[in-house]
Amino acid sequence: MSSAKFSTFLIQIATALREEKGPELAYLLKPTSEHGKHIVKEFRSPTRQTLSYYQGSMESPWDEIAIQYVLVVNHCAKKRAVEAFKEECTLVSLFFRYFSVNSGWTLPALFSILRDLRDLAFDADLEASQKGQEGTVNMEEAARVISKAFSNCVTDRQSPYAESRKWGVYYVVGLILKCYFRVKRISLSKNILRAIDANPDIPPLSAYPRSHQVTYRYYIGMLSFLNEDFAKAEQELSLAFYNCYTGSHGNQERILTYLLPLRLLRGHLPAAALLARFPGLAALYAPFLAAVRTGDIRAYDAALERAERRLVDLNLWLTLERARELCIRALFRRVWVASQKGTRIPVALFHSALQIAGADVAAEEAECLVANMVYKGFVRGYISHEKQMVVLANTNAFPRLADRAAPYALLY
Repeated sequence: MSSAKFSTFLIQIATALREEKGPELAYLLKPTSEHGKHIVKEFRSPTRQTLSYYQGSMESPWDEIAIQYVLVVNHCAKKRAVEAFKEECTLVSLFFRYFSVNSGWTLPALFSILRDLRDLAFDADLEASQKGQEGTVNMEEAARVISKAFSNCVTDRQSPYAESRKWGVYYVVGLILKCYFRVKRISLSKNILRAIDANPDIPPLSAYPRSHQVTYRYYIGMLSFLNEDFAKAEQELSLAFYNCYTGSHGNQERILTYLLPLRLLRGHLPAAALLARFPGLAALYAPFLAAVRTGDIRAYDAALERAERRLVDLNLWLTLERARELCIRALFRRVWVASQKGTRIPVALFHSALQIAGADVAAEEAECLVANMVYKGFVRGYISHEKQMVVLANTNAFPRLADRAAPYALLY
């Protein structure tokens, strides 16, 4: 028996297709939309067999897509995330058949169903874990399906430039990278990035919507950070932050979580006004910043110990442990100021300062720390080992941290 509401749904899809209205098509395929709830009430326990009545009611594959949509919304309404995800995978695969032979007007619908696929994969993995089935099988499958969308975007050779499916490339790549980061399979990102490099006819990143650019730059920055290419990580995360929509507070905080420690390594400390906008980041980083400003090694080490679990989870512990040398530099500068900015200061004074500041080190290690400061450009001068004296430059003995030529190259 034909359903009035479902028949209306089919007419709306046909109209959106005929008039090439991508946003309307995207809305019609959302499983959480209002019309989806009405369709659930119409079909109490739908199956592919009971819905076969509607096959042929529209041009292929849209008759099958409409049937899949009913199955998806039914499982969603009954909180069956795993089944809903499987049916959504089939829906997306059917949509690809249409998408691959049409132009970019279909991109809003593609973006919408891929987002839904990712969200359902997350819910499915959560549901499985609650039943004792650990793993991220569904999110990994979502990444594989979304990768096919990337291929369908890149291979558009027929559409006019302005209507090309290639304008979906960076949005789709952003979704794929989100999936890889979620399942901790970051190494797989190399394949998709190689594919972008292998297609020079993709429009430049700067031509894409700003939201696509920000997401892509964030993940490129994160990949560079994890690979310890800190210079590139800072560049990409800075561009992501400066182009991020100011109302996206959560996204800005996510970017700054990694940008702030990178800037700290270079000697750029964030303004109080910036931290005031992000209380969570202020709580995490304020103790480190205060210790760096005063050269309080004891406080810095205590902050590292307190925040160790969170920093390890964020892959930030090692970065902030490396930034500890800025704290030592600030302490040594205070010794220099206390010595009336003299050019000859005994190593013993630096040793005593380290011990007072909470660093229990031997005299030889103190001398080594001073030598390290000189080598890395924190201090201008040299050590007279024979006389146990640090000889500092007459001018600019402690250069500004931001003036060091290649701060990241000297981290190791």
